[in-house]
Amino acid sequence: MFGVNDIPKFFLAFFLVLPIISLVHEGGHVFFAWLMGGKNIRVSIGSGKILFRVGMLEVRKYYFWYGLCTFDNLKRNKRFANILIFCGGALFNAIAALVVIYLIENKTLEPGILTYQFTYFSLYYIFFALLPMPYPDGNDSDGKVILELIRNKAHVNTYRVHWNQEKKQWCVLDHQGEMVEAFDNEEQALARAHEEADKNRPSRLVNSKSGREEEVRNYPKVPL
Repeated sequence: MFGVNDIPKFFLAFFLVLPIISLVHEGGHVFFAWLMGGKNIRVSIGSGKILFRVGMLEVRKYYFWYGLCTFDNLKRNKRFANILIFCGGALFNAIAALVVIYLIENKTLEPGILTYQFTYFSLYYIFFALLPMPYPDGNDSDGKVILELIRNKAHVNTYRVHWNQEKKQWCVLDHQGEMVEAFDNEEQALARAHEEADKNRPSRLVNSKSGREEEVRNYPKVPL
């Protein structure tokens, strides 16, 4: 039964243990994103206003709630590569929990409230990460994305920068082939196309400058 004496334990779990577990989880996504050649890798812990940045890590005001990993331009942007990336968070949580259990079993680590909360909430994190469901904020759980990838139902939007010979302009086209905006300058068109593709992940940006379509960048879906 939850009593008054358990309140400090609750705050310990909420403000210390859960953020650490979240960091481990995002570390799993980062590891496989890096392994697959991802660029511009960023990790956010928490939500709200940014408190500080250290390298690829940013910690936000409500550091105990939420987390995500962003990256782009995967060199190995195939289904299996993306499945590994989205499995990475839960895999790292499972490994971390097993390591703690192993150290306790071998008397290397003393069991206590911190070790108990770490293993308990690691399993909690794994369950809700892999449960295939949409979250209230509109994002999908890692499990839902993994299931879509396995079923080959993950739709990728393709944005194009196309030279219109008749108008003598660079045209940005969306995934339906509709005009987004036209520019006289190629760099401006590419910048606008990057903006649209990044907002509508998962997506690809291709350029037809050389007469054939070449991928400029890909924007994978964001793992949570």
